[in-house]
Amino acid sequence: MTTSQELDGDLGDTRVRPTDDGAGGPVGDVLAPEWEGFDAPRAEAAVRELLLAIGEDPDREGLRDTPARVARSYRELFAGLRTDPSLVLERTFSEDHEELVLVRDIPMFSMCEHHLLPFHGVAHVAYIPGPQGHVTGLSKLARLVDLYARRPQVQERLTSQVADALDTKLDTRGALVVIDAEHQCMSARGVRKPGARTTTSAVRGIFKTSASTRAEALNLIRSG
Repeated sequence: MTTSQELDGDLGDTRVRPTDDGAGGPVGDVLAPEWEGFDAPRAEAAVRELLLAIGEDPDREGLRDTPARVARSYRELFAGLRTDPSLVLERTFSEDHEELVLVRDIPMFSMCEHHLLPFHGVAHVAYIPGPQGHVTGLSKLARLVDLYARRPQVQERLTSQVADALDTKLDTRGALVVIDAEHQCMSARGVRKPGARTTTSAVRGIFKTSASTRAEALNLIRSG
């Protein structure tokens, strides 16, 4: 039997709040408050300098509050730097399920570390529970992607980080992560190819050693 779960819900809140998700009780807060460790005055000063560098007047009406707005945006966009995203998988429960679990079409938004421009798309996350039967709440898979994405990133590393966290924290028989995204550094500048998409995958355990198991997961992803 294969379980495939579509995702719904809001990923906008960067805090992991105490909930009882069937994983043995409250999961607790994983993220510190977004402002902890973030130097807002320094960020605002840097944005002001950038505006001056491109020949703008940071004191004109339309830009007067821009440094503060950008600082607040960066505080949110890079909130994953101040936490260990894998902690969302700390709470597990045992389930008599030895087959594939897949959450597909997880909305994903991150910032390319090369140009500090966005890349966005969807992530598909699959795993097969290990001998101990450790299963996590389905929303935690989406949260895991979201927290790793809230950093200066490259898509290849983001994909591997999610797969490694799943494999290690859940002691899985295998983990598979596929991310499909459009990068604004290719769409809005440089080669200027809007609509071009990049697909990356990371496979661990049985997904690496068994072609049929890997094919089952990929076929389910494509069927969506």
